[in-house]
Amino acid sequence: MSPKSLSISWFSNNRRSAISHENSPLTVSLLLCLLSALLITGCGYRFSAGGEYIDKKIRTVFVDNFANRTSETYIDNTIRNAFINQFTTGSRFSIVDRREKADAIFRGSIDNITTAPLSYQKSNLAAEERVTITMELAFEEQDTKKSIWTNKSFSGYQDYGTPDLNSKEANRKNALIKLSEDTAERAYRLMMSGF
Repeated sequence: MSPKSLSISWFSNNRRSAISHENSPLTVSLLLCLLSALLITGCGYRFSAGGEYIDKKIRTVFVDNFANRTSETYIDNTIRNAFINQFTTGSRFSIVDRREKADAIFRGSIDNITTAPLSYQKSNLAAEERVTITMELAFEEQDTKKSIWTNKSFSGYQDYGTPDLNSKEANRKNALIKLSEDTAERAYRLMMSGF
């Protein structure tokens, strides 16, 4: 018998015994118990999406007008409306229409909006672009002005197609609306989680 056939024969025999050992009822049972224990206990890490760290006395929120430091018209209204919708959907707080009625104020400023091409057509015109927004966001108690959550450089982006010049502006507008909604949702989740 050659050394090569001897090593193959040894490997085959040992592999068969390992396979039969792995499939024994005891091994399978132990593996299932271990897997069940891991699933039940989990890792103990979770997001506090209910805003447990936020004082329970804060129930009403006024979403203030956003400052628009860009040349993009009406983006402040689009983003403010997205945050109002997110607070309403979250159901932890009630939205009020006046600052005086609120336990807390959510405010922000749109500091920068940039658009950059992602890919090009044969004619050297952009085939796809990315719009990126950077904002300053703050959530604070109305009476004490104590900060509950703040982020001085919160950003997000949205890609959109630009197949021709006629649809470019409509696609950009839709991308800004989607970006506003996604950014409001992400900021709300982070705020409620304490991050």
